Amino acid sequence: MRILIIEDEIDLLHDLSKGLTMKGYAVDQADNGMVGYQMAVDEPYDLIVLDLNLPSMDGFQILKGLRQEQPETKVLILSADHMLESKLSGFALGASDYLTKPFHFAELEARIRALLNRQFVQQSPCLTYRGLSLNTLNRTVAFEGKTIALTAKELAILEYFLLHQGRLITQQELIEHVWNGDADPFSNSIRVHLSAMRKKLKSSMGEDPILTKIGEGYILS
Repeated sequence: MRILIIEDEIDLLHDLSKGLTMKGYAVDQADNGMVGYQMAVDEPYDLIVLDLNLPSMDGFQILKGLRQEQPETKVLILSADHMLESKLSGFALGASDYLTKPFHFAELEARIRALLNRQFVQQSPCLTYRGLSLNTLNRTVAFEGKTIALTAKELAILEYFLLHQGRLITQQELIEHVWNGDADPFSNSIRVHLSAMRKKLKSSMGEDPILTKIGEGYILS
């Protein structure tokens, strides 16, 4: 899943980006409101983490504009403002959740996970497919109870396939939702990670569950 963090506290921005990347998310960063807003409307983010007190364009302005341009995008507000009026204003403008500073990273990650699960109408923390399971809480994968060791990027790819079973997924879509904005769409990195993941699944399951549609994309059928 691809996340944009718009936060002008540079240390916090980098810490959140590092922590979420280690959890397997593709993360882009913006340290001022105008740049963040432009990124938000130009790219297909699964979730945006938005500070309110930003230079050049504040979080409320971003949220108002975003709801006109990208009404389905999930937005989690981060703010040092504990006032009820600010929270209500955020929700009135379409915020999906509101977390006040300071906060524990574990709570932020749990709220992000809950919002993404809500987006895909996923009630259980486990995504399943023919004996294969991915636990979104502890980020582990197993087939019939036996653990499959995947890298963070391989796990993120598999998670996206499990959330979109039976639908054709293009390489460009994987770039948009599993890689961050620095990814080179012409590099071989995407195919390398996908190929490695498929080999591990085939070794554990006895078959490769992902079908290749030449010139079109891939399907977890």
